[in-house]
Amino acid sequence: MAATLQEILFTPDTKPQVTADCLTLIQQEVSAKSGVSGTAVKLAYKTVNAFASGYVQSMVENLLPDMIARLEPFWADFGTSGAGDFGDYLVKRGDEVSDALLSVTDARAAASDRPTIIRAYRSVRGSAAKHVAAALPAVGTLVQNYAG
Repeated sequence: MAATLQEILFTPDTKPQVTADCLTLIQQEVSAKSGVSGTAVKLAYKTVNAFASGYVQSMVENLLPDMIARLEPFWADFGTSGAGDFGDYLVKRGDEVSDALLSVTDARAAASDRPTIIRAYRSVRGSAAKHVAAALPAVGTLVQNYAG
């Protein structure tokens, strides 16, 4: 039986690298945003970092297992599909993948007791699917770099 994404990405040697790559991906995606919704994303990111130093890294570490679990069925289907690039595969299923990933952050926001974080999340949630979909090629590349 093939190894799961969790087994591949969360070995003691690999998990810190995956986490660091995810943080870099987030920073790059936020920096690349433009327009009104991009400004909202940048403001929310800045607010979270200003009020809770280290919060983004903590959230990546905490959310990554659930995010990878949500990507697992897509990875399994990708493996049997014969497609060559996981990022392209994710883009073709953009709405479905975005909804799956956002279900993780939605659950975390619903359980949060930090009003500033909740407000920041709610301020960008309406456009979040669009932003997640835009990041899917990079997400696919990141996963495939380790698991492919």
